[in-house]
Amino acid sequence: EITSSAYQIDLEHAKRAVESDNEIRFLKAASDADLSFPTAAKCFEAVLGIEISEHKTPKFYVFMRRVMTDAGLSTYAAKNYYNRVRPFVVNNKKTCTPDQEEVLKTVGSFPSGHAAVGSAWSLILIEIFPHHKEAILKRGHDFGESRVICNAHWHSDVEMGRIMGKATVECLFANSDFLSDFEAVKKEMLDIGLAATDKI
Repeated sequence: EITSSAYQIDLEHAKRAVESDNEIRFLKAASDADLSFPTAAKCFEAVLGIEISEHKTPKFYVFMRRVMTDAGLSTYAAKNYYNRVRPFVVNNKKTCTPDQEEVLKTVGSFPSGHAAVGSAWSLILIEIFPHHKEAILKRGHDFGESRVICNAHWHSDVEMGRIMGKATVECLFANSDFLSDFEAVKKEMLDIGLAATDKI
């Protein structure tokens, strides 16, 4: 188990989350929990001001799925190794996804796959849409925070998930297949007048 001071911080974050009466943020956390497509593709739409869909932005849509898969899978060896118990099991309070609780009990909590995905998406999107950098990074951060608000992950799970997401992105930018997909997505965004014109 993580050192006692770190665990104390985790408990405090979890306590704040379950005692919050911010229903709107709780519903947002429930929405962020859904990594199925097309729902997951939409989580950055408001920040980017575009519709992300198989029809409107086909390359971008597939690209987001691939990044999600890579970032999510990056956490699984550690999840299985540590097999950490989730906060809702410890504090016996509700999550934002009651239908998923039985499954979540069987999957380790550390690190957070959702936080890895949110981090990876945001770090890649700022390279395509640098003019929206702050808003994109905030959205990626909030996507991870949703897991604490959801009572599905500890704060330290989310912190490590973000590190895994960043590491995934570093690996991807060293991969030629990813780079060709990345350039194709940038071109697709330029064609609809959305991406930055400067070469990255």
